[in-house]
Amino acid sequence: MRILVVEDDPLLGDALNVGLRQRGFDVDWVQDGVAAELALRTEPFAAAVLDLGLPRLDGIDVLRRERARGSRTPVLVLTARDAIDARVRGLDSGADDYVVKPVDLDELAARLRALVRRSRGEPAAVLEIGPLRLDPASRSVVFRGQSVMLQAREFNLLQELMLNVGRVLSREQLAARLYAWGEEVESNAVEVHVHHLRRKLAPEVIRTVRGVGYVLPRDAPDES
Repeated sequence: MRILVVEDDPLLGDALNVGLRQRGFDVDWVQDGVAAELALRTEPFAAAVLDLGLPRLDGIDVLRRERARGSRTPVLVLTARDAIDARVRGLDSGADDYVVKPVDLDELAARLRALVRRSRGEPAAVLEIGPLRLDPASRSVVFRGQSVMLQAREFNLLQELMLNVGRVLSREQLAARLYAWGEEVESNAVEVHVHHLRRKLAPEVIRTVRGVGYVLPRDAPDES
């Protein structure tokens, strides 16, 4: 799950970058409002963590512009413990949630997962499609009653397909959601991950739509 972190404090930004990666997110980190606006307009993020006091362009202005152009990307704002006015302004400007500094990374990760679920119409914390069960919090997968060990990219790819069940995603869309800026991506990386998932689950779990991409169908394989 690809997340944008917008934080100008280098220590906090680095801590968020490292901490969220350790909790299974793919993170892009920018340090000013102009860079944040450009990133949000050009890249497919599942959610954004936005500090409000940013150089070049204030976080509130970034948020208002995004909502004005119709963006539905979930945004969680970072505020100081006593900055009640900032929280109110952030929520009124289109933020979906807020976290108070200093940030508890486990809480932040949980709130981000909840925001993404709600934005995609999936209220349950655990994703279940037929005999396939994925828990984003514990990063565990069960298929036909058996635990399945997945590599990080395999897990993230499966999660994206389950969050978009019944919808075909192109190789380009999947690669953009799985890899952050600056990461080296082999041309066949998505195909390799899909191959591994089919081998570990079942060949029919992920269907190829020739010339388009991949889909996890709503009629997932049954218990047979």
